[in-house]
Amino acid sequence: MDPNKGKTDLINRLGPEQLRQKLDKETFKRITLSFYRYVLIDNPQELRNQLFIQWKQLDCLGRIYVANEGINAQMNVPEHHWDAFVENINTNQYLKDIPFKIAIEDDGKSFLKLQIKVRNKIVADGLSDDEFDVTNVGRHLDSSKWNRAMDDGAIVVDMRNYYESEIGKFQGAITPQAETFAEELPQVLDMLKGKEEQKVLLYCTGGVRCEKTSAYLKHHGFKDVNQLLGGIIDYKRQITQKDEQNKFQGKNFVFDNRLGERISEEVISHCHQCGALCDMHINCANVRCNLLFIQCKSCANKYHGACSDTCMQYVLATPENKLELDKLHNYRPEKRYFKKNAISE
Repeated sequence: MDPNKGKTDLINRLGPEQLRQKLDKETFKRITLSFYRYVLIDNPQELRNQLFIQWKQLDCLGRIYVANEGINAQMNVPEHHWDAFVENINTNQYLKDIPFKIAIEDDGKSFLKLQIKVRNKIVADGLSDDEFDVTNVGRHLDSSKWNRAMDDGAIVVDMRNYYESEIGKFQGAITPQAETFAEELPQVLDMLKGKEEQKVLLYCTGGVRCEKTSAYLKHHGFKDVNQLLGGIIDYKRQITQKDEQNKFQGKNFVFDNRLGERISEEVISHCHQCGALCDMHINCANVRCNLLFIQCKSCANKYHGACSDTCMQYVLATPENKLELDKLHNYRPEKRYFKKNAISE
């Protein structure tokens, strides 16, 4: 028996290639945006189903997480459905007047399908729900106040994963070498030990990780905790609108098919295979591996989009040879993201 029988409005049934072809045939533009809110949601599954049906009707695409502690969304909306989408947002008790962060660079292909998932938390932190008050947050600084605070010598902390900060960061920022937010929270607390009286500036992609971090630091006795209003995404919009100095170097990593949008023309990272200046993240062309790493165009041609000679051999193999290679190699890397000095063979 089909477990999804009677639930056809609540799931996606098309495969990746069908979804990609459908997207390529679209003749309209899409608006890519993100938003989040920490708010007590009594029944996340019910809200998830409600939003899926409503946003599916508007042909929205994206990745949205719903939990008891709130909602976190990265998605896109057909331009001709934008007004209806905003009206839908503002008639929802949990989402009314929620701030949007609109993408800077947008080709309309940021997502293939609509995914709305119920999670334990909208940002996994490895902590118990009652460990600290997530609503007791720090001050939100717009781009003008943020730049002034940086000029005055405030401590700047990047609350993103290390593969994000590698391609872009604020000048002089502390960039923890963590792969997950749960790893990063205790790292940051340890790095800031003894600086509880100093001004701390937190930033991330859109603000959701900083919001939780600010509450975490306040719980641990930090007196002057601040976060960048709207994250890096909105910082770019603000400085452009107000013709202010840009203090962000490089690209902003984004969690969609683009994997990054440019904030400044500086390239601060290097190809993991040859060391050339490069800030283009890709996933290894060997689907068995799928390692996320930085690869320049020259190495992309040389390795056929693969992260190593072994993975290139698999990419170029015939279907029959792939079966044999599967027996010889375990292609799944130890970690989801690149390991420095361990990419090329």
